[in-house]
Amino acid sequence: MFKKVAPYIGEYKKYTVWAALLMSLGIIANVVPYFFLYQIISPLTRGEHTGSAFVMVRVLAVALCETAFALLYVKGLEFSHISAYNTLKNLRISLQGKLEKQPLGNIQNLGTGRIKKIFTDDIDQIELLLAHAIPEGIANIFIPVLIIVLMFITDWRLGLLSLVPLVLGMLAMGMMMKSGFEKMNDYYESAAKMNNTIIEYVNGMEVVKVFNKDGDSYKRFGEVVRDYRDFTIAWYKVCWPWMAAYAAILPCLALLMLPVGSSMILSGTLTLDRLILVLCMSFAVGPSFLKALNFAGKFPQLDYKISELEKLMEHPPLKEGKNGFTGEDRSISFEDVRFGYEDEEVLHGVNLYMKQGTTTALVGESGSGKSTLAKLLVHYYDLDGGSIKIGGQDITDMSLEALNDQVAYVSQEQFLFNTTLYENILIGKPGAAKEQVLEAAHRAQCDEFLERLPEGIYTKAGDGGKQLSGGERQRISLARAILKDAPVIVLDEATAFMDPENEEKLNAAIDEIIKDKTVLVIAHRLSTVKNADKICVMKEGQCIAADRHENLLKDCSEYKKFWDASVSASAWKIKEA
Repeated sequence: MFKKVAPYIGEYKKYTVWAALLMSLGIIANVVPYFFLYQIISPLTRGEHTGSAFVMVRVLAVALCETAFALLYVKGLEFSHISAYNTLKNLRISLQGKLEKQPLGNIQNLGTGRIKKIFTDDIDQIELLLAHAIPEGIANIFIPVLIIVLMFITDWRLGLLSLVPLVLGMLAMGMMMKSGFEKMNDYYESAAKMNNTIIEYVNGMEVVKVFNKDGDSYKRFGEVVRDYRDFTIAWYKVCWPWMAAYAAILPCLALLMLPVGSSMILSGTLTLDRLILVLCMSFAVGPSFLKALNFAGKFPQLDYKISELEKLMEHPPLKEGKNGFTGEDRSISFEDVRFGYEDEEVLHGVNLYMKQGTTTALVGESGSGKSTLAKLLVHYYDLDGGSIKIGGQDITDMSLEALNDQVAYVSQEQFLFNTTLYENILIGKPGAAKEQVLEAAHRAQCDEFLERLPEGIYTKAGDGGKQLSGGERQRISLARAILKDAPVIVLDEATAFMDPENEEKLNAAIDEIIKDKTVLVIAHRLSTVKNADKICVMKEGQCIAADRHENLLKDCSEYKKFWDASVSASAWKIKEA
């Protein structure tokens, strides 16, 4: 397990070494007073008078030792925490880098609750290993071993007797760890499930209230919370008896030493001062040894957490090259594209060519593969078969940065960061001038609602953009794409949240923006894409027809069915009573 952590410690390893050394010296300083105690007690057992000065010198020495212990231990903890938190920083940065290379689908499958738990809770738990378990564990196990050796030198019989409680205590601890480890996976799985459910419950609360589904939603919420409770109690139930056994037995090194040693004194085979010396040493062993073994009980948990982090990093990274864009133009070709989520294939050999500077629309029923095809173009996932090319260059041949420079993607749901709207738009082109940002906002029809906001374009968006309506968020994301000015644009239901008054204006703005660009549009309302240069009809993961609107009406029954349904829906209105 230490090997798994070591690569992230780097230059801070020396702090961990210094921490262990200082804590060891501190524990030695904490043990020495027992020998001073022996020096005070031993003469009394022989009826000797030592004088107050003799006693006061040793009392003062005890005070100095305790002061040294405090200073050394605190300094050791300071060094260990410097090492620990810098290691956590390196671990998080490394994990973030790995996540950036993962297909977004893999990340979404993990769930925000689980990712949050890994990035915060689980990594924070590793701090216990780095800042405490390693340096304190080393110090607290090394010094007791040294003292036990001294006990054997003083009297080997008493040394053997002192080992009996240690052996029994360690056996109890071993049983606790063995029993607890069997239920640990269930415990952590239930914790991850509970985290995801709580986040879903909170995010979906509005829908739950509107549709009066409080009972169903709370029932599921309650079930996962109770499952977590049950797994936790089951885990602790198997651990509690063994935990109580080792906590009671292990520190009591005098358990057999005191009665057997007393018998040996009465038989004349042991002197009283030797028994007192060994007893004084035993007082220093128990607490340190118990503390070290308490850290040992955390190792299986920490090992599990590190393994989870490594599993997260084990997913094959998104395939990408190191080349820039070298395509002949911005035409796009989908060649025998196959793709599936887990074990279910959803695209079955799709072939589609998009000429540079043209607009291609994808239409079809929900689940036909439209959005999946669009996301594959921006390399959200790796293909299971076939290829996607821009200007003849495979998208996996270029770096993600190079691909992202070529494609702007506007989806139905766009995330806004909790910063100003100006900064949210600036994400599209970080080096853009203020005038360019304002122009992008203007062309995306943002002026109307920006004028209403108290600080205009410098108003904070709120968490996830909650300060804006769905349509307003969509216009900000469109402004972001306008500012990026990429030669290829993907619009995935980009007008989904538009109200009737603004939809016409926004469509006019989109027409201006996409001029001379290669555009892929997904829309459920066919009226918005009927003028596209090509309309691809998707059905059950295949492109069954691709042509202009007029030709599809004549030659494709599936498209005509969609069109008739669209016309019927647009003519629908509430009847007057």
